[in-house]
Amino acid sequence: MSAAISCRQLVKRYDGKPPVEAVRGVDLEVGRGECFGLLGPNGAGKTTTMEILEGLLSATSADEMQILGLQWGQDDDALRQRIGISLQETRLADKLTVRETVTLFRSFYTHGIEPDEAIARVSLQEKSGALIEKLSGGQRQRLAVACAIIGDPELLFLDEPTTGLDPHSRRELWEIIREFRSSGRTVLLTTHYMDEAERLCDRVAVVDHGQVIALGTPVELIARLGGQHIVDFSLVENGKPVSDEELQRLPSVQTVRRDNGSISLSVAEPHIALPGLMNHLQQTEREFATLTTRHATLEDVFVTLTGRHLRDGEDSE
Repeated sequence: MSAAISCRQLVKRYDGKPPVEAVRGVDLEVGRGECFGLLGPNGAGKTTTMEILEGLLSATSADEMQILGLQWGQDDDALRQRIGISLQETRLADKLTVRETVTLFRSFYTHGIEPDEAIARVSLQEKSGALIEKLSGGQRQRLAVACAIIGDPELLFLDEPTTGLDPHSRRELWEIIREFRSSGRTVLLTTHYMDEAERLCDRVAVVDHGQVIALGTPVELIARLGGQHIVDFSLVENGKPVSDEELQRLPSVQTVRRDNGSISLSVAEPHIALPGLMNHLQQTEREFATLTTRHATLEDVFVTLTGRHLRDGEDSE
């Protein structure tokens, strides 16, 4: 599978006292026809990485950076005709209609699809004559995607495409992304919604503090926890605490993690781990306050790798 995106040792540094390295040696290779996710909290460097790949920012340095086999600074016009971009926040002219907006964006490309087709792909036919200012948040997001696909791009960049949307609007956008991907095109998206990445992405890179700290399919990354299941529990207040060493010795327990009084065990076989845990706590005169079991997620991967939750960082990038 040839690469739609290839970069090596990508660095973005902002001068200051001290200087800030937003991107610190990122290596990425995204195959053609792949939906690839950049995951991480706000401030992790994923949007900065995306904007460099889109040609909106210049890298401080990079050993290699190719987009569809071309390079920014040499093939700018050709690249702009072959990619589509939906920014984290798209501002459109309030007094234009949906169709006027999409028609305007179509004029930027030598080749592309008809405005009505782009509008239909994002299910906005009934709003074709509506002013932008009359659209809901979800409708505006779908319109931004219509503007991104109007040039019939080979590569689609989506930066936090569903942030702030209600669950129904999120799922509508997921379907649009799936349909684009199913046509053999490439998608690079950023998100801090782990369920979104698990549903949409063939592979993901977890980014933290400007570096890729994990890379693989969602299934592969979850498997690296050592167990596909999580047992979450807490003990009654003022009771006897339980040590990590005790829990680690229990059957089928792979890893132990603590978070605000709650304990999470990554386990390979919950039908073995649960009885072992319950017996141990009973024998040592400890009592559950809460107990739940669930499948492991990419959120668990992130917390295990970084020691914090994906939504903890709220600084802009």
